[in-house]
Amino acid sequence: MEYSSGLLTRTGSTWLTKVPAITATFWVIKVLSTTVGETFADYLAVNVGLGPLVTDAIMMIVLVAALVTQFRTTKYTPWIYWLCVVLVSIVGTQITDFLTDTLGVSLYLSTAVFAVILAVVFVVWYRQERTLAITSIDTPRREAFYWAAILTTFALGTAAGDLATEALGLGFRTGVLIFGTLILLTWLASRFGASVVATFWIAYVLTRPLGASLGDLLTQAKDFGGLDLGASVTSLLFFGVILILVVREQLLVNRHGVAVKGQGPLGGHRGDYAWAGGAAVAIAIAGLGLSSTHGTSTTTDTTAATTGDDTTGTPSAQTLHPTTKLGNLTRFATITAAVRAKVDHNDLAGGKTKVKDLEVAWDDAEAGLKPRDPAKWSRLDGEIDDVLTALRDGSPNQADCEARLKTLTDTLNQFDGV
Repeated sequence: MEYSSGLLTRTGSTWLTKVPAITATFWVIKVLSTTVGETFADYLAVNVGLGPLVTDAIMMIVLVAALVTQFRTTKYTPWIYWLCVVLVSIVGTQITDFLTDTLGVSLYLSTAVFAVILAVVFVVWYRQERTLAITSIDTPRREAFYWAAILTTFALGTAAGDLATEALGLGFRTGVLIFGTLILLTWLASRFGASVVATFWIAYVLTRPLGASLGDLLTQAKDFGGLDLGASVTSLLFFGVILILVVREQLLVNRHGVAVKGQGPLGGHRGDYAWAGGAAVAIAIAGLGLSSTHGTSTTTDTTAATTGDDTTGTPSAQTLHPTTKLGNLTRFATITAAVRAKVDHNDLAGGKTKVKDLEVAWDDAEAGLKPRDPAKWSRLDGEIDDVLTALRDGSPNQADCEARLKTLTDTLNQFDGV
């Protein structure tokens, strides 16, 4: 092997290293891409209404197409590489969510299983190539091992992050502190002589739950401890920062080569640190600024529920004021009452349309609600799914829909004041 212009090459070959130098901007893009990818998948599944199965299939097909493009390139191409990372983050998250939500696999078990799978990938990779160095991704086989490890780290990071913030009830605020601190400790370990390869992959796993917790901190309602920016605003903010940094990366690679930003996997020039720091500061300022202009998302719903003011003719939801360990659930009680009003009048089509509001609101609030009381959240989540299934049946039955809605309403009332 020989070195040329900071690029690892093979003599007589057109192959160049296929991954970026690991610098400060790399980590910023990685953290932000996690949130953007997850939010986009949720948008397709819930807001657009494709559902988890269709969304999973679409994302897997797009990921395969992106990876084929990535493998067909002969050198690191930033926009292709980071598109693959975003898509891998989506699919890795979906794999864990499928195991947890659909198959009911414990987060303890899935975290352990993915940790073992990642260890197996590394063992096989090392036995085949005798190196795990990130700077050595210069053949198709090494790149295949690299992306297999990346996919597994996202699945593992999702499981471990959900285990900490949801199953253990730590919440996204604590999650930001915990995972941020662990990444800092990992960086310090690398500075004091720990294996560069080991610390890189540890940090890579940790950035997934950090990105998710950071995204939840920005998107969740103020009632739940968030900044109430909403998923759309947060995604656009993160996407804008990613776009700027990837464009810069593409320009630098075109002009100077992949290693121009820094020397070694954890190094970086002052300019790179400045761009990374500027991105973090811009997000902080924009987040706090936009948050100050947003009121709590439940204020209007709460007022309407209390006064019975509903211009659509929905009966007052005044009797539904559940304030539990989950937080103020009035918004969900209000929407449920509105759906019941339509179903009671045999307007099942109208009920099906209105229940979309319940699905979106419940999904948006999951990160803030679930850690507070996972058992109560799971019960309500199951009953909301029952309502959605009944109303979206090919031939919905009014009596069945009414029964499902009554069960949900009774549960909300049961949790009132608990």
